Amino acid sequence: MLNLLKKYYPVRNVLFFVGEGLLIFLTINLAYLLFSGPAIYRIDFMDDAVRAAVVTVVFQVCLYFFDLYDLSVITTDFIDWLARIIQAFGFGCIILAVIYYLLPQMVISTKIFWSSYIVICLAIVLWRILYFKILNARLFSQPIVLIGTGNLAMDIAREIEEKKDSGYKISAFVGARPPSYNPNNAPVFADASNLLQHCAAAEVHRIIIALDDRRGTMPVRNLLQCKLQGIEIDEGITFYEAITGKILVKKVNPGWLIFSEGFRTGRIRYLVKRAMDIAFSVSGLLFSLPVTLPTALLIKLESPGPVFYCQERVGEKGKPFKVVKFRSMRQDAEKNGAVWAQENDPRVTRIGAFIRRTRIDEIPQMWNVLKGEMSFVGPRPERPVFVERLTRVIPYYSLRHSVKPGLTGWAQVCYPYGASEEDALRKLEYDLYYIKNSSVFIDILVVFRTVKTILFQKGAR
Repeated sequence: MLNLLKKYYPVRNVLFFVGEGLLIFLTINLAYLLFSGPAIYRIDFMDDAVRAAVVTVVFQVCLYFFDLYDLSVITTDFIDWLARIIQAFGFGCIILAVIYYLLPQMVISTKIFWSSYIVICLAIVLWRILYFKILNARLFSQPIVLIGTGNLAMDIAREIEEKKDSGYKISAFVGARPPSYNPNNAPVFADASNLLQHCAAAEVHRIIIALDDRRGTMPVRNLLQCKLQGIEIDEGITFYEAITGKILVKKVNPGWLIFSEGFRTGRIRYLVKRAMDIAFSVSGLLFSLPVTLPTALLIKLESPGPVFYCQERVGEKGKPFKVVKFRSMRQDAEKNGAVWAQENDPRVTRIGAFIRRTRIDEIPQMWNVLKGEMSFVGPRPERPVFVERLTRVIPYYSLRHSVKPGLTGWAQVCYPYGASEEDALRKLEYDLYYIKNSSVFIDILVVFRTVKTILFQKGAR
């Protein structure tokens, strides 16, 4: 589990999350100890620990859904950040009130709860201020050397420097020309003759090969010396994938795709994923009835036409199927042919705008999941007319059809909604990452992020 967490989140972020959880948990237990006394606390330790754990989980889940664990960008608006923490804890108190009503044995006394609450708020604010100062100062970041000063090296450099929580800092560049992006003025070596000495002096334990063209430019002898001294040598595209959660489609070659790890779907993984799809779709269709029945009635009353909208999409292995959605546009929306959906699209009805924003229009697709045409998590299915066009202009676009399309996906939770060929390329970078690294863990992660996206109404169109 730890290795999976490290794959999708920097180690420091995992430690930050765990540390914050310990702060909440220990604060509540300390309040129990102070108000109950050591003797009673020892007797009730297990019960008190369970109650403290419930509060910890609820508060941290709320912090997550209020986007307070997205540490890739450090906000400078302290008031907004503080307001969101208060909102998250306020929502957490509401959830706890429901839990205490249903499970009275979980109730924490008013004196202990509110005294703990005040200390927790103060401790978390101080904890986060300290952590943000560490990120800004690049403390405990792993120094790396980038071999190359071209486009690939600049892509990697921007990701490292602009995302404070990457966990890396650039110690030096090696290249024949100066880099176009070097905000921290890292030294630039014209050749790799002093590479080993620099790595020893700067305590560099990782070198990234980020050459746009390796023919005749790879410092093989110097890299071999470094490797024999225990320095890790990483391929640039693979390193970029690890820190961004996407694959640079325009820079990979077929050899990298063939020999890189991943792109495996075993029988057990397939059966587990299918079982999850059936369970989620059946429960989703049943629990959504109080929402879907009124939605169907409102669609029928607002505009003429069918309640459901069936449209051909390209599925697994390029096989076409009919996707089912609630109709959110006028019946004559495509009288002039297929076009990309636009922001504030005039073809969308009033009810359609609401169900798109809240993702209610996607609920009927659970029938496609139940039938096995789609999965809960996977690349979004596209229309044949667009697939034909995108396959011609975007390399490896057809690879996204090697798995079942999904109701939601890694691209949907990582990239804002877009409706252009450029957006299709950017989403493909995330789709290929998902296909390459497909697992139950990433599916669960996508579902959590999707719930957060729906709650904050991001990306719908």
